[in-house]
Amino acid sequence: MKKIVAIALVFAAFTGCTAGPRYKRPAVDVPPAHRGIEQGNAGKTDAGSLADQKWWELFQDQQLQQLVRTALAQNYDVRIAAARILEAQAQLGITRSNQFPQLNAGAAAETKRVPAGTSLPVATNGSATRLSLSGVWELDFWGRFRKATEAARANLLASEWAKQQVISTLVSDVATAYFQLRALDLELEISQQTLTSRRDSLKLTQLLADHGATSMLDVRQAEQLVYTAAEQVPDLERRIQQQENLISTLLGKNPGAVARGLKLIEQPHMPQVPAGLPSSLLERRPDIRQAEEQLIAFNAQIGVAKAAYFPQITLTGDAGYQSPALTSLFSGPAGFFSLGGSLTQPLFAGGRIRSGVKLAEAQKEEAVLSYRKTIQQAFQDVADSLIAYQKDQEFRQQQQLLTTAAEDAAHLSDIRYKGGATSYLEVLTNQTNYFTAQLNLAQAQLNELNALVQLYRSLGGGWLQ
Repeated sequence: MKKIVAIALVFAAFTGCTAGPRYKRPAVDVPPAHRGIEQGNAGKTDAGSLADQKWWELFQDQQLQQLVRTALAQNYDVRIAAARILEAQAQLGITRSNQFPQLNAGAAAETKRVPAGTSLPVATNGSATRLSLSGVWELDFWGRFRKATEAARANLLASEWAKQQVISTLVSDVATAYFQLRALDLELEISQQTLTSRRDSLKLTQLLADHGATSMLDVRQAEQLVYTAAEQVPDLERRIQQQENLISTLLGKNPGAVARGLKLIEQPHMPQVPAGLPSSLLERRPDIRQAEEQLIAFNAQIGVAKAAYFPQITLTGDAGYQSPALTSLFSGPAGFFSLGGSLTQPLFAGGRIRSGVKLAEAQKEEAVLSYRKTIQQAFQDVADSLIAYQKDQEFRQQQQLLTTAAEDAAHLSDIRYKGGATSYLEVLTNQTNYFTAQLNLAQAQLNELNALVQLYRSLGGGWLQ
C-alpha cells in the first residue's frame, strides 16, 4: 500500500510536466496597408472594415436575403460541415477519456461436476459465484494524453472554423449567382425590347420597299437586325433556367424557378468601402483561423510523439466477492482485493519512436508553411478585390457613357435614314453598336456587384450571424 501511495505522490509532482513544445503563433509579414488602400481610391486605412457588416446589411435585396437564409438552413455543404463538428467533438471525448481510470464491473457463476471414475480429483466438483470491480489507470506523467487532448480540441476548433468558411463561401456564392441571374434577366429584357423595336422598323422598311421608296437591300439589312436580336432570346432563356437550377442546388433544393427581387441596376452598393487593417485578417478570416488551429494540433502531436521516449506507468486494481454459494457471497470471508503497478520503459524500437518525432515535427513545419501561405493568399485576395472593385466601377462609368452615345447615334441615324440623308447601312451599324453597348453595360454592372461580393468575402465577411 505504501508503494501505491508513493507512486501517487510522484504522479502529483509530475502532473505539470509535459513533453513537446508549447504553441507560439508564427511570425508573419503583415503589410501596413492593403495595396488597394495605398493607391488611395478604394477605402481608408482604419480599424473599420466592410467585413464587420452582417451579410443582410450589405445585401439589402429582401429576396436575396431570403435565398441566403434558405441556403444556410438547407445547403448540404453546411450540413456536412456541421456533421464534421460532431465527429470532432466525439473524437475529443474519446481522446480525453484516456486521462482517466478505466473501471469495469464483472459477474461470474460456475458449477462443476466430474463423473466418478475419472482421473480428476473430486474437489473439482462444486460451484462458485464471483462479483468484481477492476480498474486500470495509465498515469499521464509526461503529458501524452494531455497533448493528444490538446490536439483533438484544436481539431474541433478547426472544424468549427471550417464550417464558418463554408458559410462565408455559401453567402458569397448565393449572392454572386443571384446577381448573375438578374443580369441575365436584364439582358433578356434588353433583347426583347430591341427585338420588338427592330420588328417595327422592319415592317416600315418593307412598306417603303413595296412602294418603291427604298431597295430590298435595306429590307435585308433590317432583317439582319431582327435576327441578331432574336437569336439572343432563346440563348438567354436557356442560361436563365440553368442559373435558376444552380441557385436551387445551393439552396439544397431540386431544380426549380427562383423568385426575383430588385433589378440589377437597383441593387444598392457603396462607391467606396473600408477595408480595415491587414492585421485584422488574422482574426477575421475563417480559413486563417482554421489553418492556425490545425497548426496547434500538429504542434501538440510533437508532445505525443516525444512522450513515447519515457516510461509508461500503469496502476491496476481488482476487488470483489467470491463464494461457493450465492447466499454466502456477502457474508463470511468472501471479499478479496488486489493492487498493483507496472512500469514499461522502451529500450529498443528500431528507430520507430525517433521517426515518429521527426514525422510530427515535419507535419508541424508543413502546417506552419500552410498557415503563412494562407495569410499571404488572403492579402492577395483583398488587394485583387480592392483593385477589381475600383476598376470595375470606372469601367462601368465609361460603359454608361458609351451606351448613351451609342443610343444617341442610333437615334440620329434612324432620323437621317427616314429623311433620305443616309443609307440603311448606317442604321444597321449604329443599331448593332447600341445593342452591343447595352449588353456590355449589363455585364459591367454585374462585374461591379460581383467585385463587391468578392471583396466582402476576402475581408472575412459573410459568416457572422
